[in-house]
Amino acid sequence: MQAQFYDDLLKFFTHAVKDPHEAQDLVQETFDRVLARMAAGQPVQNLRALLYAVARNLLIDRHRQLQVRGHAGDEALAELPAPPADQPEARYAGRQRMRLLVHTIENLPLRCREAFVLHRIDGLPQAEVAARMGVSLNMVERHVMLAVAACRKALGDERPRRETAAAGACGPGAGQDGA
Repeated sequence: MQAQFYDDLLKFFTHAVKDPHEAQDLVQETFDRVLARMAAGQPVQNLRALLYAVARNLLIDRHRQLQVRGHAGDEALAELPAPPADQPEARYAGRQRMRLLVHTIENLPLRCREAFVLHRIDGLPQAEVAARMGVSLNMVERHVMLAVAACRKALGDERPRRETAAAGACGPGAGQDGA
């Protein structure tokens, strides 16, 4: 495609997004989409009109994505300081918390750990966890609540919560279907 189209599109996007690097990316994406249409055998009557139609659609998509994410724009983000998680101390503290959580989960009773991992880590619905484990839905709820309470306690978050009320639910003598 002609270099003239590239320069015109670059000016168009630079004016719209105020970021020359993002503008270059958008020009590239525009050309990629038009070339994909051409490669698919779709006839192109007016190449310039097609390029600008695709460019406008890309700007609309970008605007929608920014609205969904709640961002005011890249300029506002560039002015923010780096998140605290990028600091070495915060990364170390995060690793320590993760090790503590892993240790806590590993030391849960077997069935309690299994229910917690299947539900909270693997993302299975509690009903599916109950079916896999061959226990009642109520027992899965108790196992998960105990695990959450144990994790909170390990992290020093002992605020009263619904989960802590069932803290003994997975321990010895808890329901017979959870053993």
